[in-house]
Amino acid sequence: MEAYKREFISFLQGAGVLKFGDFTAKSGRKIPYFINAGEIKTGQQIAKLGEFYAKAYLEKLGHKRTVLYGPAYKGISIAVSASIALSKEGLDVPFFFNRKEAKDHGEGGLFVGYVPKAGEEVVITEDVITAGTAIRESMAILSDLEGVKVAAAFVMVDRKEKGQGEKGAMQEIAEQFGFPVYSVVDVYDILAYLEEDPANEENVTRIKNYLAVNGAIV
Repeated sequence: MEAYKREFISFLQGAGVLKFGDFTAKSGRKIPYFINAGEIKTGQQIAKLGEFYAKAYLEKLGHKRTVLYGPAYKGISIAVSASIALSKEGLDVPFFFNRKEAKDHGEGGLFVGYVPKAGEEVVITEDVITAGTAIRESMAILSDLEGVKVAAAFVMVDRKEKGQGEKGAMQEIAEQFGFPVYSVVDVYDILAYLEEDPANEENVTRIKNYLAVNGAIV
């Protein structure tokens, strides 16, 4: 496994972002592990997370200037930290996020931050994709921006699960909307990391059993 992947998984565990147990995903699925960006609670942690997103961005998109979109609520801090990290790499990109309810006073509107103009491209920053529900919600919101195209989405972990059919959720999103979804690591990277320590045997078994039912056809 690449060193940065091991570092990232260790970071997720240390920050309490990666947890094991019994959880319910946004899709309604009962899952044996959970990725929760809401556990990022310090300046050092969010700065580090932004660096990992920036690394993935530069690896996949180079120094292409886009606009980062962080869906409320967890995506907001990801977009902000990633934009800061990218600026340190010489790429100054604007960011914005949505309100859960449109504001009808003051400046008004649904969005906060830089609002993309026609012809500009947006990159969605999310924490994780299970069945693709959150990304589809984001696309419904972004459809209000006329002439704006989504270039890609970046997430922490590709869970390698079925979406609405037998294909992976990330593949379904790519086919439905025409843009790629990239991840820093995937669930099989996490399994490989866990298998290095025999104390993780129970969690490894539970995740493998879960994937046997919900894993996407590769």
